[in-house]
Amino acid sequence: MDKNKFEKDVFLDIDDVEMSDRGVVRGNVSPAVIKRLPRYFRYLRELIRQGKSRISSGELAEIMSVTASQIRQDLNCFGGFGQQGYGYNVNYLYAKICDILGVGCGYRAVIIGAGNLGMALARNPMFEKRGVDVVAMFDVSPNIVGKTVSGIQVYDMKAFPAYCDENHIDIAVLTLPKEAAVEAAKQVISAGIEGIWNFTGKEIDTGDGPVVVENVHIGDSLMTLCYELCRRDREQS
Repeated sequence: MDKNKFEKDVFLDIDDVEMSDRGVVRGNVSPAVIKRLPRYFRYLRELIRQGKSRISSGELAEIMSVTASQIRQDLNCFGGFGQQGYGYNVNYLYAKICDILGVGCGYRAVIIGAGNLGMALARNPMFEKRGVDVVAMFDVSPNIVGKTVSGIQVYDMKAFPAYCDENHIDIAVLTLPKEAAVEAAKQVISAGIEGIWNFTGKEIDTGDGPVVVENVHIGDSLMTLCYELCRRDREQS
């Protein structure tokens, strides 16, 4: 990824923020803290858009609907980044969060499954905003293979091993049918790809191996919403 483009996309001025001064990641950071980091990324990004250069933990807590203590505890897992009596430099903190989340690492991804969901993800700007470059899509349908989606070529799945041999890929996004998920995951692992973002609905577990899997269940989020609506309706009745 072009560094100048990355800096422009994330609203950073390289003269003001030193990216190489990394925070210290303290051992055994809880999954709950890690899950909150993308929220810091989003809210700090918006503050930079608004021209905000400095913020206290209390102000940030109010915006994010958490406690100031929670914010300080979270950030202390990675070195703190604040200054007593001053708060946080927004650009600096944003750069640190980007650094921790690997936004500037230039990760390259492929999407396996060029159906409706795969195409929707390919068109979504979230990858670029988070420093991930989607370089190819793969499918088995002759009606889809050869097409281009938002500038991304769709290749035959048969070409997947050779493509990965010739191109370094960090992440495979699985958007194919559930029944094909396990076989696709095996091909991904065989190709040496170490990150799987799994939208198939089939839980994939690679154990303690080198491959990191994030299983995404969109239906779970919908059911959580339905639960809250049902609970509210019952309380009001």
